[in-house]
Amino acid sequence: MRTPGVRRSLGYALADWIEFYLVHGPGDVQGQVIELDEEILRFIVCCYAIDARGRRRFDEAMLSRAKGRAKSEIAGMLVVAEALAPVRFDHFAEAGEVSDWGYEYQRGEPVGRPVVYPFIRCLATEETQAGNTYANVTYMLSHSELLQEDYPGVDVGNDWQTSTRVFLPGGGEIRPSTASSAAKDGGKESFSVADETHLYVLPELRDMYDTVQQNTMKRKIAEPWFLQTTTMYAIGENSIAELTHCDHRKGKAPRLLVDHVQAPAALIEDEAYDDPGQLKRGLMQAYGPFARHMDLDRMMAKAYKPSQDRAKFRRYFLNLPVSTSETWLSRHVWDRCELPQDVEPGERITLGFDGSDHDDCTAITACRLSDGYVFTPRFADGRQMIWTKWDDGDPDSWRVPRAEVRAAMTYLRQTYGVARAYGDPPDWRDECDDWAEEFGAEVFLIFETRVATRMCPALDRMKTAVMSGELTHDGNETMGEHVGNAKPIRRPSGIAITKPSQDRKIDSAVTAAIAIEARADVIKLELAAAATSSSFSAY
Repeated sequence: MRTPGVRRSLGYALADWIEFYLVHGPGDVQGQVIELDEEILRFIVCCYAIDARGRRRFDEAMLSRAKGRAKSEIAGMLVVAEALAPVRFDHFAEAGEVSDWGYEYQRGEPVGRPVVYPFIRCLATEETQAGNTYANVTYMLSHSELLQEDYPGVDVGNDWQTSTRVFLPGGGEIRPSTASSAAKDGGKESFSVADETHLYVLPELRDMYDTVQQNTMKRKIAEPWFLQTTTMYAIGENSIAELTHCDHRKGKAPRLLVDHVQAPAALIEDEAYDDPGQLKRGLMQAYGPFARHMDLDRMMAKAYKPSQDRAKFRRYFLNLPVSTSETWLSRHVWDRCELPQDVEPGERITLGFDGSDHDDCTAITACRLSDGYVFTPRFADGRQMIWTKWDDGDPDSWRVPRAEVRAAMTYLRQTYGVARAYGDPPDWRDECDDWAEEFGAEVFLIFETRVATRMCPALDRMKTAVMSGELTHDGNETMGEHVGNAKPIRRPSGIAITKPSQDRKIDSAVTAAIAIEARADVIKLELAAAATSSSFSAY
């Protein structure tokens, strides 16, 4: 099949090479032969378009598709092809010319040659995993029988699942890299892949991307290029995906190919989203030919769950860019700060408390004074200090176990060195009075979360710490859910947060913010006291 508007491309023959040699990577259809649909064929053809001299037209390509569209597998196919296949221009075909694997070239069609010493980098976001693209690469290399027959000598190591590097016959390699290793390995890439670049929001990930992108300019003959795959970004996070997409829209990158498919933009509005017919048609449009492989009915059920974050659904499954005005702090950014640690008895901490009577959650959050580590305290028997109406019994008749909450506060006072505790008093004024007496009036203080002049700066402090990567937390699932639920609302004093719906709670996000604020206030007071003491000692 020919793609309209693309006359000169190595991609037609390359697509045939992929279908002839490779099998699907890990998943439901692993090991089965590959049949490229028309969308992906068009993408490959465009990626390998050349000019009249045989030079590549694009130095970078972005494949933007909904979650589950097999983007990492597509990237894996291209990695294997860049390692072994004829992917750079050699000459224009004569009549009747046929490739080694049986592809019949049209007269004048570009014929390729392999890259000399291919050095291919698969970028990963985590130190502990090689990335989805690399897993597809090693599986394909290990399980594609025809490929092994015609391209002997590829060394993936002892096992495709534990492979840390692939060595290629005749020289060259495929290497997974993380933020810490990419900058140290030098730059001789002929091809690089960055998977899920909507997650590249932290400084070290942006630096990794920039370093490897700059390396693609060092080998003129090899004509290096960069591929990024992504699901749509959250507007305002300045992820690599967002920056790339913006450059494309503004016409700043003429050698950048962006292949983006999304549902109709009308589905950003709740009126369209709430119409099942429009939503299903939107899913079908977002997934294109791949929709027949997706469980659209199950996705529809997920879309209408009360707990579903609609902004995330729009991004992940409709592939729509969604403003961060719909989410205060993206869940994946919060999750990246997870670093569970032990907090020893006696360590100095600060506390945040937000209470309810029967509907909202009641939560206590702690923050270690020494480094700002945020965690949900637990009783000696392991019970966490978050209470929700879904814990047990009948949700409609549930009431917060006040005696247990009181016991929790006493346990924390006896176990740790509580330097300061902030409590939001509605529904808990008597308890707050008692805690001020128990802890000391200088330790337990009222913090009115509804007062924007107090709450907005606390939220800003917490978000800044998360976005900069300075905050770490214990990975408590309820807190993560609450952080992801929080919807920003503008106040004269700054940005506050609110529940997007009655069923989607934010209470432990609030307690985290005021525990962090309590720590900042303690540090400020102790620094001031130290300065005063130093001043007096000078006399």
